[in-house]
Order: sequence, then structure tokens, then C-alpha cells
Amino acid sequence: MRAFYLDVSGRESTIMFAVKDWWVTDMYCFVNILPAMLTIEAIEESTVYQLKKNDLEKLYQTVPQFERFFRILMQNAYIREQLRVVQNLSMTAEERYDIFVKKYPEVANKVKQKQIASYLGITAEFLSMIKRKSWKP
Repeated sequence: MRAFYLDVSGRESTIMFAVKDWWVTDMYCFVNILPAMLTIEAIEESTVYQLKKNDLEKLYQTVPQFERFFRILMQNAYIREQLRVVQNLSMTAEERYDIFVKKYPEVANKVKQKQIASYLGITAEFLSMIKRKSWKP
């Protein structure tokens, strides 16, 4: 799955990729019961489950273990996003690309270059330059 933001000029910015057995949502809008800011698309055949906020709250009340389960999911997601922000502030595009490919090799082979570039905060052309520079015959 891929979550992205579409600005008024039609430019897509990839916010996250969700690999097998992960989950993805527009958490800000979900929690605040607002229309989604993000678009979520399947990049391969997927099974999608929908959970409404009221149903999640009921689930927390009836099965307290789910509250702990979702808390751990949220902590892991927060940590992942915090690390991504720090990497974007402190690393070169080349370093960020190398980390991305090592961490998500299956995603790197399945999505479009411009989607990876938008995730890394660079242009597709710059990503092509990085890839050419790092390619070794």
C-alpha cells in the first residue's frame, strides 16, 4: 500500500509505504473524524479491512488487549516516522535512498521511481542520478 498527499497543483507526495502485514491510515483525520487528507492505494493485490473510530473504541472497551495491541502499533509507527524526519534532516539523499532500498527492497522493486523520489523528498530526475552514480558494473 502507499499513502500519499495530493496538493492543489496535482503533485503527489508519498507519505508512507506499507509492506505485507502492515497497516496504513490517515491517522490525524481518523482520530479527529475528518475527511481524509491522504489517499491510500494498493500497489499490489491486497486485502483491506476498514475500522470506524466508534467501532475501534468499542473494541478497546470489550477487548482490552486490543488497546495494548494498537498502542504498540502506534508507538512503532511514531518511532518509524520520527526516525524518518531525523534522517531527512541529517542525511544526504543518497544515504536516505540506500537506507530505503535496504529496509524496503520489495517496495523499491514494485513502485514507480517518482513514488520513491517523492517519499525521499527529491525529484525523480535526481533519484535517477543517484542510482546511476551508485550502479557498479
